[in-house]
Amino acid sequence: MSSGQRPPHPTHLLETDIPAIRKTLAATAVAAAVLAGTAACGTAENLTAAQKLDQSVDKLGRQKTISLELGLDTDAATLKKLDSGSAPGKEMPDQVAQLLAGARVSVSVESKKPLKDSSDADITGMAVKVSGPDGDLLEYRQVGDWAYLRAGVKALEKASGSKLPAPAQLPPDATALKEILGGGWVKMPADSLTKNAPGKDTGPSSDPAADARKRKAIKGLQDLITREVQLKETGTKDGADHITATASFKTLLTGLVDELRPLAGDLPPGANLPTSQDFKDAPDKPVTADFAIKNGALSTVSVDLAPLADTAKSNKFALVLRVGKGEQATAPDHAAQIDPGALSHQMLGGLAPQHTTGNGSL
Repeated sequence: MSSGQRPPHPTHLLETDIPAIRKTLAATAVAAAVLAGTAACGTAENLTAAQKLDQSVDKLGRQKTISLELGLDTDAATLKKLDSGSAPGKEMPDQVAQLLAGARVSVSVESKKPLKDSSDADITGMAVKVSGPDGDLLEYRQVGDWAYLRAGVKALEKASGSKLPAPAQLPPDATALKEILGGGWVKMPADSLTKNAPGKDTGPSSDPAADARKRKAIKGLQDLITREVQLKETGTKDGADHITATASFKTLLTGLVDELRPLAGDLPPGANLPTSQDFKDAPDKPVTADFAIKNGALSTVSVDLAPLADTAKSNKFALVLRVGKGEQATAPDHAAQIDPGALSHQMLGGLAPQHTTGNGSL
């Protein structure tokens, strides 16, 4: 990054409007669509690739715990190549490339019932962690009636090249924000995060029309996958059976959104589906997802994104989802209780950027 280029602030780091980020997020939808639709594919009596994949997902559903980790299998240099065609001044900052290449999002869930039969009320624990190349950026846990949150302040600052305010610099009444910026754990009643949230689904739908729309959308997604995705068994490697699923990126992504469009009115405020115009420049190329199955359960999904970027054909560029058995979420030993409403107000007024200058001073 040149000395005259202002580094991105931590709270705006993921808002950068660059092609590589959009492609990555879109590919996540492709992976999810392929996975969700496999249950409709197996119709032969023998164990076809579709049936094996269906059974591997069903085995996960019989568990009471599960963990998922999502990340890119690439490096910062490859991501910079992807952005080589950007307009002057719109290039991907070095910090963003390094963050995306090293970022990992992990989720672990524990339920009283098998996961396939669970509702929100059955979840007894949850842990979410967002990590970067220099450590944890954000960690959230829910244990019983309490939610816990911790920010990795130093890692956030290093990833963005900006300084967050020190607790001593905040107003005396900004107690909740001081706790967050101090790097320690804070806690709040779990229901305080959702009870007033607009659009929150708190129980079974009482709208038959909405239920019918959801059933129709699910059937449409299953038919889409059956029609557009080609499955193939590719043998065994490192103790895992591998199955590939290949489909046109643009066709699958456009069809996915078209099938979900009848549900647009059921989305929370501010959550809008992409339009056909948004996909006008999406690559019309085949994308392949590799599914690894160990001991009968799905263990890894790797989506090869290199075909979407001509400039990165010789580089490794994949979106990888790793599946594990999950662990029990535990409450931190020490956590300061805060008011989440007060924290929201304090963040709006107290989290001002403090950009570093060329000599590293504030």
